[in-house]
Amino acid sequence: MSPSRRKVVTVTFIQSSGNMAASVRLLVRRVPRTHRNLISTGRLKTSSDSESLSGCRVFSHAAGEKSTHFGFETVPEAEKAKKVYQVFESVAHNYDVMNDAMSLGVHRLWKDTLLHVMHPQPGAKLLDVAGGTGDISLRFLDYVRSQQGRRRRQVVRSMQTPSWQEISEKYSSAAEEGEEQRESCAVVCDINKEMLKVGKQKAESMGLTAGLSWVTGDAEELPFADDHFDVYSVAFGIRNVTHIDQALQEAWRVLKPGGRFLCLEFSKVTNPVLARLYDAYSFQMIPVLGEVIAGDWRSYQYLVESIRKFPNQEEFKGMIEEAGFYHVKYHNLTGGVVAIHSGFKL
Repeated sequence: MSPSRRKVVTVTFIQSSGNMAASVRLLVRRVPRTHRNLISTGRLKTSSDSESLSGCRVFSHAAGEKSTHFGFETVPEAEKAKKVYQVFESVAHNYDVMNDAMSLGVHRLWKDTLLHVMHPQPGAKLLDVAGGTGDISLRFLDYVRSQQGRRRRQVVRSMQTPSWQEISEKYSSAAEEGEEQRESCAVVCDINKEMLKVGKQKAESMGLTAGLSWVTGDAEELPFADDHFDVYSVAFGIRNVTHIDQALQEAWRVLKPGGRFLCLEFSKVTNPVLARLYDAYSFQMIPVLGEVIAGDWRSYQYLVESIRKFPNQEEFKGMIEEAGFYHVKYHNLTGGVVAIHSGFKL
């Protein structure tokens, strides 16, 4: 019997047994990983290759209908984006408060670390995808401005001036020239209008509007030209995308040659003891906090489950490489609770 005929017989037999349906879904989910190991390491892929590389698409019992995960639930692909939208629409107004509560404030340190790894220079253009309330973009602009201030002070110290008046004049001149030549900007792109609305209000209340723009857009089909940004960042957002491989290809497309991809995302805890504590906290405490603070148990139950469905560090590194990025690396924070992945478009 040929291999293809054996597959048909096997699937037919399993589908006939209702209590083995879960086994079928688990088996088919593993197929893409197997296919990935057989694909050449070349950068060009067919559309069928892209489907096998996503790591999150499965086939439902209806012929040709694709399904994916929404937390631990299996849903049609067409429904996931709508469900994710509803989750973040529901949590938008309590999003920042819940981030502090869920992580005990540690998310701020993770995001600060992302910026130090990014190390943007004056003049850099950032695309902050799934940017939500703008935490990364606001940090980016603050970091760049601190870099500009440091450079200005270095210029002033290097000047040989006979008076404070001349120091002041040259300082102002250098500052204006630098701002004209090296204007940095950040674009917060998110599919959820309510999250963008909350972020924009937050930025305005902080007086941080210069160099910052807010765009409604889908990570899988970005509304930007090719080769446009110096840095692409996505923080705690890519696991909510239906087709991760497509989002990575879009990241590659909109980056300039030499541009950098950076992702901050929950990942696989490496320490077994910490992993057990983390699981207990995640499943027993975070939904409760969601109910108490935001009045929304189900959304935070989904967020916890979505973390467990996301590829581990090595698997995600492979997906980034398959999208065309080079020098892909990652390093774990807090024992692998989160990881920062980095890659370059060459």
